[in-house]
Amino acid sequence: MAGTDWRNQTTVTELILLGFGDLLDLQIPLFLMFLVIYMATVAGNTLIAVLVVTDQHLHTPMYFFLGNLSYLEICYTSTILPRLLASFLTGDKTISVSGCITQLYFSASLAATECYLLATMSYDRYLAICKPLHYSTLMNNRFCLQLAAGSWLNGSLATTIFILFISQLIFCGPNEIDHFYCDPILLMELSCSDTHLSIFVNLILVSVFTLPPFLLTMTSYVCISATILRIPSTTGRQKAFSTCSSHLTVVTIFYGTIIIVYMLLKRDTLRDLKKVLSLCFTVLTPLVNPLIYSLRNREVKEALSKAISKCGFHKNMQRL
Repeated sequence: MAGTDWRNQTTVTELILLGFGDLLDLQIPLFLMFLVIYMATVAGNTLIAVLVVTDQHLHTPMYFFLGNLSYLEICYTSTILPRLLASFLTGDKTISVSGCITQLYFSASLAATECYLLATMSYDRYLAICKPLHYSTLMNNRFCLQLAAGSWLNGSLATTIFILFISQLIFCGPNEIDHFYCDPILLMELSCSDTHLSIFVNLILVSVFTLPPFLLTMTSYVCISATILRIPSTTGRQKAFSTCSSHLTVVTIFYGTIIIVYMLLKRDTLRDLKKVLSLCFTVLTPLVNPLIYSLRNREVKEALSKAISKCGFHKNMQRL
């Protein structure tokens, strides 16, 4: 499309997100399933964020970053699932070009921010396990705030630069995106203007902004693994590993599916599989984060028990 003369063609103002439109008989069951997932995701992550804020025992760097991650997951899933739910319910799969670019901006910036937050959390675990004597000095309140703010700013900055180039593209040909959200690669494929610069900028931004946090995460866990293996007692190794097992599980799901989707599945014949796997980092990861951290972290379970006990106590007092 880039090589055609688009000046004499009609500019497209609306796009069609095909989503799971080929499953016509399953539209209502899919709507109910994704509605439950969305409600559970928002409720679970809100609960984690509230516990982190209200419980004094969770006022530590690790849970401060977990609170940021929970808030991010609420925002991330809210950029994608409401639009998908509306298409299931009404059958309307159209979205304006500006609306698609807006969704792309928020989803991409939040995904990039998650890369930085996961890297920050892995660095926090590295200091706690590999540098325990210096942990409290290095990971102070000011440094935690700087890391969290830097994660949000870097994610937003990288996406803003990319969106500036995407917004200059002209769409005048096919207007169907075979996905349930505005995927940047598929969106650029629909453009009838030259996309070489946008693709190049995307590659540079991925290399500069998202590759470093990924490498930091991997390096942190290599160092953590080496330190844990040097612990002489089995009990000590299990205790050290338990402090980062929840985060490692989330990292594996998030990065594993992204790598498969964007690096290994470039064939058109595998686009249905790509859509299914995309659900892992857009829907599954925000859903399971609260479960993983609440079920595998003793401090979170204790804070949840205290909150439930307080609610029960207040209810009994009100009855009296």
